[in-house]
Amino acid sequence: MTATTSTHTPPASLHTPVIGWFEQHARDLPWRRPEAGAWGVMVSEFMLQQTPVNRVLPVYEQWMARWPRPADLAADAPGEAVRAWGRLGYPRRALRLHGAAQAITERHGGDVPSEHNQLLALPGIGEYTAAAVASFAYGQRHAVLDTNVRRVFARVASGIQYPPNATTAAERKLARALLPEEDERAARWAAATMELGALVCTAKNEDCTRCPIAGQCAWRLAGKPAHQGPPRRGQTYAGTDRQVRGRLLAVLREAVTPVPQSALDAVWEEPVQRARALDGLVADGLVEPLPGGQYRLPLT
Repeated sequence: MTATTSTHTPPASLHTPVIGWFEQHARDLPWRRPEAGAWGVMVSEFMLQQTPVNRVLPVYEQWMARWPRPADLAADAPGEAVRAWGRLGYPRRALRLHGAAQAITERHGGDVPSEHNQLLALPGIGEYTAAAVASFAYGQRHAVLDTNVRRVFARVASGIQYPPNATTAAERKLARALLPEEDERAARWAAATMELGALVCTAKNEDCTRCPIAGQCAWRLAGKPAHQGPPRRGQTYAGTDRQVRGRLLAVLREAVTPVPQSALDAVWEEPVQRARALDGLVADGLVEPLPGGQYRLPLT
């Protein structure tokens, strides 16, 4: 990916049509409503990593009803966060969100900080999440690079079908070059490009007829050349350790008392893989072993 925009795409000519499209077509999602606040934005960002909106929505609503402020979550056991996470996948995110809630309560009086560097200093918060919360919750000017935004920029500005597997320095430079100067407009641009990638400029079966900047898209203008980079990573699940971990956690989430080893043994026949998955859950702090061969979700 090049770090400069195509001659077809001066940044200012993209801002108005994309933001205008967003004003007309943005989904009414609960974390976009004013009442969600910065905490609602943060919760949604943790949940939406690698998980589609339709699966996140019911869990998000239940989560915010139970823990409307960081201090509410911080006061509960981390295992309760894992339990409430349900089947969203990648449950370490639940522990990280619980850790962030504790830090927000201890360091910031229970209010999600607005400064980017303070957000970045929270446990479990990386560059993307810090930028997303600062932008979406506080209207600040940051390059917010999720998978959808990276794909839009790769096509519109760089003329390639897909971005690299991992975010590059060139992509970050390009994203900064495309940012509007004004904070509020930059924040709208961040949300709008994300929505455009989610709804129109999708990974497969993109709908260029609905795209407000199709006439400026370098990839489309080049005839949509096929992807030339390394193979894109597929998401496999069946038969993997991730699947075994999910089944083990499902048993523990449903239990109100510690679970014996025999109950966990029943969910997966292959003993070596089952033991490896359980050991991984313990090592990740998602499961707490107890005397007598029993297990539970973590209390501390």
